[in-house]
Amino acid sequence: MDEFELIRRYFDCATDVDGVVVGIGDDGAVLEPTAGKQQVNVIDTLVEGVHFPKGFNASDIGYRVVAVNLSDIAAMGAAPRWMTLALSLPAADEPWLEAFAEGLHAAAKEYGIALVGGDTTTAPQVVATVQINGEVDVGTALLRSGAKPGDTIYVTGTVGDAAAGLDGLLHGEPVKELLNRFARPSARVTYGQSLIGIASAAIDLSDGLYGDLHKLLFASGVGAEIDMACLPLSDALVEHYPPERQRKFALGGGDDYELCFTASMSPPDPGVMRLSAIGRVTASTDLVCRLDGEIVPFDDSGYRHFR
Repeated sequence: MDEFELIRRYFDCATDVDGVVVGIGDDGAVLEPTAGKQQVNVIDTLVEGVHFPKGFNASDIGYRVVAVNLSDIAAMGAAPRWMTLALSLPAADEPWLEAFAEGLHAAAKEYGIALVGGDTTTAPQVVATVQINGEVDVGTALLRSGAKPGDTIYVTGTVGDAAAGLDGLLHGEPVKELLNRFARPSARVTYGQSLIGIASAAIDLSDGLYGDLHKLLFASGVGAEIDMACLPLSDALVEHYPPERQRKFALGGGDDYELCFTASMSPPDPGVMRLSAIGRVTASTDLVCRLDGEIVPFDDSGYRHFR
């Protein structure tokens, strides 16, 4: 099976997603953006041995590489439209490809986006890159740079689960509920769109709450205080880890792909999803963590490549 047969068999799926004039099978996709909308483009790469361990479930890799990009789309308040895939593999392993494609197409169907092109190559390890194109009304995209002193800081869902899930897997003690948060993150696309006109700034939590919030604050030129007692922790995290490790995972662990945003007004009802106010924006440029009113030293800039 060469690369063209691989694409035809696993990725060339008919789609009824609006705006796809020409999809897979030509030198490029021909797409029709919505008139009057601005385009939002995001791209993320997952590398075996860096973003997931060797031998990780192929279906989860396929789902995850779509979801992590959708999380960026969500943080911008955009609606996803189309995606492209670049996939590098040591060999054309058919069972692996079938599972990977199943996960990728499951995520695409769940969020209503179409795979419209890409590339496949050989490489020493698995490398999956997805680029997603989204749309937003002109001038309404959520940015990191609008937080103001006095704004409340909010976080969707729970934090620390994905890092704890990966930790358990790597140490031979996986906890299903936590590992699933790493393997199949939930992109908050619909809720991100509901924050337009309400959130003053937003970011998705890919590299850890503390580090990602610090990026938002830096972009806005402000600081913040976090109440560590308000960090949203899952029952599974609390059950399987002591308090100090819970807080370390919640503040420093990455891969949750929840939304962190600031707002001066009450945000919309998230429905069944959890939403927590964890602190407030300050006029300083410091990010301070408090527990029972006392400052708790913490410093974690999050995961960074080449560091």
